[in-house]
Amino acid sequence: MKEKGDDMPHVCPWWIGILLASPIRRWFEDPEKLLSRYIREGMTVLEPGPGMGFFTIPMAKMVGPNGKVIAVDLQPKMLDGVRRRAERAGVPERIELRRAKPASLNVDDLRGSVDLVVAIHVVHEMPSDEMFFRQAAGTLKSGGLLLLVEPRGHVKPEKFSHELHSAFDAGLAISERVVGARSPTVLLAK
Repeated sequence: MKEKGDDMPHVCPWWIGILLASPIRRWFEDPEKLLSRYIREGMTVLEPGPGMGFFTIPMAKMVGPNGKVIAVDLQPKMLDGVRRRAERAGVPERIELRRAKPASLNVDDLRGSVDLVVAIHVVHEMPSDEMFFRQAAGTLKSGGLLLLVEPRGHVKPEKFSHELHSAFDAGLAISERVVGARSPTVLLAK
């Protein structure tokens, strides 16, 4: 998620977002299949690092007209991509776009109001997974969930284990280990 002139290592270049939003990706990763058991109509869902909206648009459809998806990204070009795709899909009013800061998700105003945080292939790009889990957990309602998915092969087991310990330190607990997933996946609860 690096903009020209930014000095932030850990982020995916904005142009990769175009590739990650490709319909071909559905052959390997189906957003509805992955998320339909966790998302219900009327929910508020926080999605850090949405790229250009591969998961954002299907989630906006799942939460329905009374729900909301809050997509937070560091890069304006990623957020612009989500905006364009949301307009084409007819769901722009269901998506709130926010610009993150290098050391903040910019979600302090969401304290205790989010039903589900969807962190797919993004935590390893954060400058601090401790900071991420502390801020994400703070947005969750009591009993709220955080779905953590990291890319297999890209995130080693030791790194995933460190991320889980950071989640535990932030007050989250394992609700479900997703068995049979292509990537390391766990559902955490507040």
